[in-house]
Amino acid sequence: MHDIKFIRDNAAAFDAGLARRDLSPMAADILSMDSAWRALTTEKQTLQQRRNQASKKIGQRKSKGEPADELINEVADIKTKMLQLDDAERQAGEDLEKLLASLPNLPFDDVPLGADESENVEIRRQGERKAFNFRPLDHVDLGEKLGQMDFEAAAKLAGARFVLLRGDLARLERAIANFMIDLHTQEFGYTEVSPPVMVRDAALYGTGQLPKFSEDLFRTEDGFWMIPTAEVPLTNLVSNAILDAAELPVRVTAHTPCFRSEAGSAGRDTRGMIRVHQFAKVELVSVTHPAESDAELERMTACAEEVLKRLGLHYRVVVLCTGDMGFGARRTYDIEVWLPGQNDGAGAFREISSCSTCGDFQARRMKARFRPEGSKATEFVHTLNGSGLAVGRCLIAVLENHQEADGSISIPDVLRPYMGGQERIHAKQAS
Repeated sequence: MHDIKFIRDNAAAFDAGLARRDLSPMAADILSMDSAWRALTTEKQTLQQRRNQASKKIGQRKSKGEPADELINEVADIKTKMLQLDDAERQAGEDLEKLLASLPNLPFDDVPLGADESENVEIRRQGERKAFNFRPLDHVDLGEKLGQMDFEAAAKLAGARFVLLRGDLARLERAIANFMIDLHTQEFGYTEVSPPVMVRDAALYGTGQLPKFSEDLFRTEDGFWMIPTAEVPLTNLVSNAILDAAELPVRVTAHTPCFRSEAGSAGRDTRGMIRVHQFAKVELVSVTHPAESDAELERMTACAEEVLKRLGLHYRVVVLCTGDMGFGARRTYDIEVWLPGQNDGAGAFREISSCSTCGDFQARRMKARFRPEGSKATEFVHTLNGSGLAVGRCLIAVLENHQEADGSISIPDVLRPYMGGQERIHAKQAS
């Protein structure tokens, strides 16, 4: 949600920010609606003052035994007009809020301009690509040869874009998630949360998925929404709250299933586990003082990167251009892991994490504030979110990067304690 006071004071800057999102100027329309709403508010306040004055005079006349019929009629007329103004004012306020809620966050001025992901800017790479003396397979061929990745069984149960894992691959997926949660809680200071995976409208409105992106979500018949990411329940932990400055930053993490309809991705990544309707993710959320949110984005991204470093995976970090950023973000870093089995063994970088700072955009929608030390006034917090990481895509990366010529998978050292000391997954272990 945008700050109407900022738009009043910085209309040109607001329109310039929208232009960086490839959107038309909106400040004039917004300010016109704001002016109409404020005029109604002022008129209602003026009528309330007249009503109070007339009511006072009625009391004075009655105490003197004097007639007050004309004043009583005036109060009745004012009451009728105020009821009409109440409806008009409420509707004008709702229309203004609806418009403001439909507009994306403004990117920082130094975010690169661009139309789509092809114009994202790489800022660093980490690790080395593994050299293979054979053509590496993708995760689908690897999983099916192991007999532990079954798309047909998943389709029989739920349709397309689902996967069923068995045996060691199911255990490996769980091991990856447990490793991530332990790393983020034990070394990076995040508090683990086990949140609901179904939420109400208000939670999705607060983080910006509603009302604009309802088609990307799954909804139950009784009105609950399946979460597209644990960002939704984790960020909403501070909705309608006033925190003390000493409580900041709040850092929470969760391992949850996530559900997305992938409405806008028809025909994309139809093979394998890259883009499915149900997937697991370890999410990171931070709630910070405004002065600390820029540094928190760097910290969060480093926490997500550490997962890949310890798994021995090659990756790069890119800053998203204005045309590829999410609705609520002011800046986003994508971490893209190298998958050697993609493109018939030629390999490709694929997103495995997005870390974003939203400024006070979500906080305004959620009414999440803090009280600075020694102040009676409150300010909006800043919110950040990131994948730490997407568990299914991390499983893909481990399979493709740690495959052997015989189709077995070497389990990274950091995951072996979670696998009972097992060092390798072999096809003969398939069930």
